[in-house]
Amino acid sequence: MVRKDLTFDSSGVNCAAWLYLPDTAAPHPVVVMAHGFAGVRQLRLDAYAERFAAAGMAVLLFDYRRFGASDGEPRQVLVISDQLDDWRAAVVFARSLPEIDHSRVAVWGTSLSGGHVLAIAADDHGLAACVSQNPHTDGVVTLFAIPPLQVIRLIAAGLRDQARKLTGRQPYRIGVVGAPGELAAMTTPDAEPGYRALVPAGFVWDDTVAARVALTISFYSPGRKATRIRCPVMFCVADNDAIAPPTPALKAAKRTVDAELRQYPVGHFDIYVGEVFETVVADQLDFLQRQLIAAPGGFRKVPAVSQA
Repeated sequence: MVRKDLTFDSSGVNCAAWLYLPDTAAPHPVVVMAHGFAGVRQLRLDAYAERFAAAGMAVLLFDYRRFGASDGEPRQVLVISDQLDDWRAAVVFARSLPEIDHSRVAVWGTSLSGGHVLAIAADDHGLAACVSQNPHTDGVVTLFAIPPLQVIRLIAAGLRDQARKLTGRQPYRIGVVGAPGELAAMTTPDAEPGYRALVPAGFVWDDTVAARVALTISFYSPGRKATRIRCPVMFCVADNDAIAPPTPALKAAKRTVDAELRQYPVGHFDIYVGEVFETVVADQLDFLQRQLIAAPGGFRKVPAVSQA
């Protein structure tokens, strides 16, 4: 396969992307991918992209504005509406590429972006498929999974950051992950070791995020849009997920017109590494090949198995 460094415009900001091209005849089907909460491409998403490309699919893997190699100031500010705009721009850009078959575009998201892709697929009925892994689907349920004292501390930090924004100062940042009891966005027992296990040796990851996101994320419930999705969706759900609670994702899968559900007896971060990763990526490859790869005689979309 070949990997190219590209950029695309999203509301006047350059977003950095890798384009993986398989060693097959163009035009290729494509999977558009981006990471979850404060993640960047290097944190194990390249492992998925390489598998998809080796199976004959192009991949456009991008960083959100203000994160990773993308432009945008101030840095490490996570605004959900901006990230959704970046997704829309990425899909438009993928469809414009000469190597890509614009009728065979899939979106793939994980954790927070697992919710983003549901929102994108609900509005873009030209998509051929969607993969939603460990998705953030219901902000209220996620909020109630956090200890009340920690919620109060996060809201206070968010208000402090918002005040800095209003007075033109740099963001007040908190850790993306931390040990239980620390002030960080994710502090479940598996959060810090699990997230840091995704960081490759020698890579410097900015593990902070502007605290203002704590004021908005509980209002974000993309799973409610599931009934509007028309393309086949694969839900990959970790049964022991303490960060993106599985129950709302299971409900979203039931409300989706054409859904495949795969459940794994693991936690939120286990799905990215080791034997669990091998199982999950094999399931996703099977789904994507059925939805995107041309059958003899031309493109054919195989119906998804409902609630497998």
